[in-house]
Amino acid sequence: MSPELDLLGTQPAPATWIVVATAVAALAAVVPRPIWRLSRNAITIAHEGGHGLVALLTGRRLQSIRLHSDTSGLTVSRGRPTGFGMILTAAAGYTAAPLLGLGGAALLASHHVTLLLWLATALLLALLVMVRNAYGIFTVVLTGALFLLVSWLAAPDVQSVFAYAAVWFLLLGGVRPAFELQAKRRHGGAGDSDADQLSRLTHVPAALWLFFFHTVSLSALIGGFRWLLAW
Repeated sequence: MSPELDLLGTQPAPATWIVVATAVAALAAVVPRPIWRLSRNAITIAHEGGHGLVALLTGRRLQSIRLHSDTSGLTVSRGRPTGFGMILTAAAGYTAAPLLGLGGAALLASHHVTLLLWLATALLLALLVMVRNAYGIFTVVLTGALFLLVSWLAAPDVQSVFAYAAVWFLLLGGVRPAFELQAKRRHGGAGDSDADQLSRLTHVPAALWLFFFHTVSLSALIGGFRWLLAW
């Protein structure tokens, strides 16, 4: 079988108990604060990658992406400081992980485990080109290497478990950052957050943008849940 057919081929769905077990494992990586401090780096990769991808798609010039050890990040693009492209770019961060998780769930529901793993690897490699700090390079290389090793060397059953765990993590981990941002803003912090930038760009209150982030992340979780468990 050719590599192209391998990539586009389908794989059997795992047993329901495996799908549930990977969801529990992902939840364990999101809920406990000490583990979340580490695992949140992967959500930051998706967050900043979302900013960068939408900046390119809307015709902006992507200059750099930085990922920091405190799980914050910064994406710099050049273009009009206002307008639809800038609004979409600013809105892409908090919605990136949930939507990637939803897209991953759709691929898994159609049994495209291999395609999902290689697409994720390709996106991480593309992101690496734009990362401009040592910690960011380290985290993206580490994450990309993990996906590459699983995609290239692991048995199909292992690939399936890894893919389901990764998608559950994006769906579940994509919900928590908006709540964290809401808590920071409640205590007077995060004054230059994505929600505040969007408020300045659109003259829509930041609270409504927070509601939008919550809506996207929770809707993606519900949709992904239904796809992954075939409900």
